[in-house]
Amino acid sequence: MDDTLPPCPTCASAFTYRMDALLTCPECGHEWSADAAPDEAYAVRDSVGNILSDGDTVTVIKDLKLKGSSTTIKVGTKVRGIRLVSGDHDIDCKVPGVGQIGLKSQFVKKVGE
Repeated sequence: MDDTLPPCPTCASAFTYRMDALLTCPECGHEWSADAAPDEAYAVRDSVGNILSDGDTVTVIKDLKLKGSSTTIKVGTKVRGIRLVSGDHDIDCKVPGVGQIGLKSQFVKKVGE
C-alpha cells in the first residue's frame, strides 16, 4: 500500500497528514478532502463554500479595518471583477472608495447571478 500523501494545495508543504477523513497541513493549517478531485482541492472558496473564479462579484460579509489607515470597508460592500491570486490574501480587487487591495476569501460571499 502506498502511504504517500499529496502536498498541501495552499502552500505546497510536504508535511501533510491525515486527520479522520481530511488531509491537514501543519504549516498553514489548510484542510482538504482526501477524495477531492485535484482541481477542487486548489479551488478558492468564499465564506459559505462557493467556488470563486476570476471576474466574479462578491460582497464583504463583515466590517474590515485596513491596516495603517482609519478606513473601514463596510459590510455589504459589493466588489466586482475579482482576480484570484496565490497567497494569504487570495483575492485581488478594486474596492469602491478604497482602491486596489487584497482580500481574504473567508470574508466575502459570492453574489448569485
